[in-house]
This record gives sequence, structure tokens and C-alpha cells, in this order.
Amino acid sequence: MRVLLLAVGRPRDRALVAAIRAYEARITHHFRFQAVEVRDAAATVPDERAREEEAAALLHAIPEGFQMVALDPRGVAWSSEELAEFLGDLALHGHPGVAFALGGPRGLGESLLRRADRRWALSRLTLPHELARLVLVEQLYRAGTILRGVPYHR
Repeated sequence: MRVLLLAVGRPRDRALVAAIRAYEARITHHFRFQAVEVRDAAATVPDERAREEEAAALLHAIPEGFQMVALDPRGVAWSSEELAEFLGDLALHGHPGVAFALGGPRGLGESLLRRADRRWALSRLTLPHELARLVLVEQLYRAGTILRGVPYHR
């Protein structure tokens, strides 16, 4: 099964970039993984318009038939085991893949949130989008280890 991470912008902090890339490489041991980054809207664009421009780019990157999970602080909180179960169920039922959409500093547009099959809240805390990306890729890796019984998850 394919797992896509759709992100607005590129991480800039060197330490976070290294950690993100390390987990992205590890994910490939468990899933066919790809990170797709779309350009963030210009700083001069009003927030609502920026979110919708970014949402359009993210939606364009989702392959036909993929489930879409929007990372949304108003979404449902999942445990690591629940994420693994969700991914395992998709694979078991023959879904081609799932795309996790992560917004930029201004969040996700309403058009993308309406299209989402699920909304997942990583935390009730407000996280910088780069840190949220690191948490997301670590949890995707952890879900893979849970599904395969690899002794990483405790």
C-alpha cells in the first residue's frame, strides 16, 4: 500500500530536516512512501485565500482512489495502535493508498477539509508545522513497526 505525505512548504530547520528525512527513509521499510511538498502561498496573500490556494495544490496531488486524512487540530485523536489499525485495514481491504495532508503555518483550506475522509489531531497542543511533520512521520514509522511486529513500539 502507498502512503503519501502531502505537505505545504519545505522544512527549514536543519535539525528537523535531518530527523524528518531519517524517519521518511525508515517508513519505506514498511510502506511505499512518498513525501510531496507543494509551494506555500506568498506572505502577502490573505490567509483564507492562501489556505485555499494551498488546498488546491494538495488536492491535485492526491491519486485517484486514495483515502485522505487531513491533519486538523479539531480532528479525532488517534493512538499509535489506532493509526496502525487504520493503515492495516486499508491494506487488508485493497485500498491503493492513503494521503496525509499537512498544512502550512496558516492551516488547511476548507475545501480540503471537506474532501477529507478523516481528520486526525496529532495533539491538542499547537505545533509548528515542521514539528507536526516530524511527529507524523515518526508515527507512520511506528505504525509500520506495530503492523509488522518489529520491536520499536513499546
